[in-house]
Amino acid sequence: MSASEMPKFSEERLAEIDALVKRYPSAKSALMPVLYMAQQDFGYLSMDTQQMVADVLQLRLMEVREVVTFYTMFKEQPHGKYLLEVCTNASCMLNGADELYAHMKEYLGIGPGEITEDGLFSIAEVECAGACAGAPVVQVNNIYHEKATAESMEALITKVRAGEAI
Repeated sequence: MSASEMPKFSEERLAEIDALVKRYPSAKSALMPVLYMAQQDFGYLSMDTQQMVADVLQLRLMEVREVVTFYTMFKEQPHGKYLLEVCTNASCMLNGADELYAHMKEYLGIGPGEITEDGLFSIAEVECAGACAGAPVVQVNNIYHEKATAESMEALITKVRAGEAI
């Protein structure tokens, strides 16, 4: 990949990062918010994007990788505009999450790590969403949908495809 293809933060974003870093005793303390910014700007955290973050914060790539690979909210692969994350941990599983996950994959015609042809949806199985009372839970772009059912998820997908806000 040539240098011209490498991701770069905008000047505005760099100014925002600089102001953020000044609030902390070390630049490493700003790593998580800067990773969020990078994911927002570039859609996901490719290795080139992770290296860019490391360079901006004057960290080693491994320090960035340790955070990116630990937290599930950081995505290393492209995904659809709407990421449907189905919790399949104990409470959700006992309330039908496995069946819901299987249904959603079939309904969308994709598997984990894939994107629907229209570019709108990706699906993933995740560990505990921390909303056990609302099991099963499907997180859609960081918004929890509790007591999710095949019908409620199909309705949500239909709304999105019709151009409606969710």
